[in-house]
Amino acid sequence: MAPKSRGRNFSKGPKTQDNQSSPAAESFDHRSSQSQQDDSVNGNQPNTFFGVLDTPELEYFKQAESTLTIDTFETPEEKIQFISSVIEEAKGKELKLATSQICSKLMERLVLAATNQQLKSIFQSFSGFFFNMACHKYSSHVLETLLVKSAALVEKELLTPSFESSASIEDDDEVFAPMESLFLHMLNEITPSVRAMLNHRYATHVLRLLILILSSKTLPSTTMTNSSLRSKKSKIARKMIDIKDSEDFNRTYKTPDSFKVQLRDMLSSLYKSLTNGVELGSSNFKNISPTYIAKVRELCIDAVASPVLQLIIQVEGIFDRDRSFWHFIFSSEEEKSSKEEAFVEYLLSDPVGSHFLENVISFTRVKYTERLYKMYMKDRIAKLSRRELTGAFVVQALLKHLRSSDVKSILNDIVPDLSVIVNSNLDLCSSVIDASSQQDNYMKETIVSQLLKKYYPEESDDKNILESCLLLSSSTLGNTRDDWPTAEERRRSLFLEKLIDYDDKFLEATIQSLLALPEQRLLQMCYHGVFSHVVEHVLQVKRVEKIQRKRLLNVFCTDVVNLSCNAYGSHLVDKLWEFTAELPMYKERIATSLTGESEKVKNSVYGRQAWKNWSLDKFMRKRFDWKRLVKDQLEELFPNSQNSLPTPGNVKRQPEGRFEHRDKRVKR
Repeated sequence: MAPKSRGRNFSKGPKTQDNQSSPAAESFDHRSSQSQQDDSVNGNQPNTFFGVLDTPELEYFKQAESTLTIDTFETPEEKIQFISSVIEEAKGKELKLATSQICSKLMERLVLAATNQQLKSIFQSFSGFFFNMACHKYSSHVLETLLVKSAALVEKELLTPSFESSASIEDDDEVFAPMESLFLHMLNEITPSVRAMLNHRYATHVLRLLILILSSKTLPSTTMTNSSLRSKKSKIARKMIDIKDSEDFNRTYKTPDSFKVQLRDMLSSLYKSLTNGVELGSSNFKNISPTYIAKVRELCIDAVASPVLQLIIQVEGIFDRDRSFWHFIFSSEEEKSSKEEAFVEYLLSDPVGSHFLENVISFTRVKYTERLYKMYMKDRIAKLSRRELTGAFVVQALLKHLRSSDVKSILNDIVPDLSVIVNSNLDLCSSVIDASSQQDNYMKETIVSQLLKKYYPEESDDKNILESCLLLSSSTLGNTRDDWPTAEERRRSLFLEKLIDYDDKFLEATIQSLLALPEQRLLQMCYHGVFSHVVEHVLQVKRVEKIQRKRLLNVFCTDVVNLSCNAYGSHLVDKLWEFTAELPMYKERIATSLTGESEKVKNSVYGRQAWKNWSLDKFMRKRFDWKRLVKDQLEELFPNSQNSLPTPGNVKRQPEGRFEHRDKRVKR
């Protein structure tokens, strides 16, 4: 169950918590995103029209795309032969296909399925036009897929020197250079245009991918929920066109040393273009004109350029120990600067800006983060934590990356108002709990009392943490439609699980609330895609008293067969194997129920897994061995406990021949 992905609504200007413009922020000159993009390209938009396909050609490639989408080939060899014929037909038309709204999907499928030699052929067909491809709405996606596949091939050739020489050659005996050389040639072509790609709405994705490849970072899937490469809109579009990523995605690749050199050259070129010719290096920071500093700070709050700058700051330590980009954006002086103060205030008040600040302080040196914190944020942490769409995210990052003394100072400011903050910001409250745990449970008693006051007040007669935290009455619990669970339910369930792990008082409150529910309502939770995780999280044998375990088991046992055959309930049945330790009657009761309807359980893919995890074949055929498993489990969980389970010494065994004869009959 994944946490809710972070989303921001872009606002036109910096707003403080009371929706009034900050005086400091007003002094920060912010132009619109469109004007920034126009300035960056300077009318140098590449021509990406390479002609159109003839009607017969278009019909052929449309039919080929449909055939690959349906994928009804009888054998893998038949599919390979079909792909080879389509690639052969596409030779000389690659640029037309890649920039076509209809056929660009076909090009992606061909790239994903191409052999190494075919991949190099396609790569070489784009030579001279990589920048044009990156700036086009459809071909940019083709180029990204091609770059990921190429990175995988570079690693293969790097790790296996004989790989390239032993690669299969096409029928026309066309020989290609190593993929590393082709890749470097492409980079030399793109490097002069990096500044224009920085805030181009399509090329920026290609630039981010290139930085990830050159720095040997993980190349994320194009459909991942939290991807450093794709926007939310783009990820939805990728899912709709039904192009699945290959195994080459969501991986980290080893790269040759030449890639690190090329990364420095490419970002050095970008640095010069942003600073009007100033070279990388700490000695040159003071030579940068304030005008250029103001312009790059504007890019930090540009929705398109900001993610690229975040990524550059993340990887610049690889090639530049002085971290020139960081010092270009933020001052290195020990005294406050009015312009930097206005800039930081804007970042703390703007959705895009706060996202930028949150990410860069997560990857830079601690001393740089401490400087910003002590100068511009320390005295107003409580105020920033109430900006749930902007400043609160920065506070979360500070809790994770500052030193212990500073983290405790932040907790001192936030914890007294935690019961109020949790109303609108569960994520910040989760970060506070994590920070407290990492600091040896600092202020734990206060945090627990604040949250119990919010979710399980002692003075209330109808207190129920499931209702106050999960909002059960207005949830999708019991729905039969496909609209559950919701993202909000996931967030709340994860938060309650964190509370249960944090302190036994929340575990006790959750158990009491579960037992207070009607039996049918509790069973509905066991079948729910999200709330079942909460029920499962409660089943901790060493933290729950026997009497409470028995009360919960009395409910589960009434429907254990159906639970075992359910996608979510089967996980709960697996947990019951351990949860019934020291309660042999309940363990045998569950095993008897499952074996009593063995046909139903075994006919379910989930039931078969539960059957295996409970070792029910031994329960039916070798009861003595099954009880030995139970005894071993008990000794492992409670080594010092006294139990009355039978031991091999006091069990009257049947003659050896009868056991052997029975086993043979069963096997036959």
